[in-house]
Formats: sequence, C-alpha cells, structure tokens
Amino acid sequence: MQQSIKLSESQRTEMVRSLQNYFEQEKDEQLGDLAAGLLLDFIVEELGPIFYNAGIEASYQFMNEKIEDLFGIQVRER
Repeated sequence: MQQSIKLSESQRTEMVRSLQNYFEQEKDEQLGDLAAGLLLDFIVEELGPIFYNAGIEASYQFMNEKIEDLFGIQVRER
C-alpha cells in the first residue's frame, strides 16, 4: 500500500519558491514556476518515500530505546 505524499497549496508554493531561490543563488539560473513545480513533483514522488521511510526507521529506533528504558526501571521481585 503506497500512499502519495500530499502537500497543501501553501506548502507547495513555499517549496517551489525555495527551489527557485536555490537555483538562482547556487547555480545562477532562473527556474520558472512550471519547471520548479515539475522538479518538486519528481522529488516528492521519487525521493519523498526514501525520506519518509528514514523517518519511520528513526522513530522505530527511538521508540525501541524508550521501551528498553522502561524495562530498566522495573522493580525487582524478591
């Protein structure tokens, strides 16, 4: 079950502007709205799941560490 990543209109606009700023500052190139939007779509569709899965894995590891901490504070039975 693969779900697509949904962006709000304001998030999408902000990300498009961010890509345009990056290209202007780092590559000295103008990136139009269409090109930036297509690049954003590629990043979300192709790279987004990788970042998402990395976040899930980090959360899983964090939660496992906290569960282990709980076992560490158990009262010892006599």
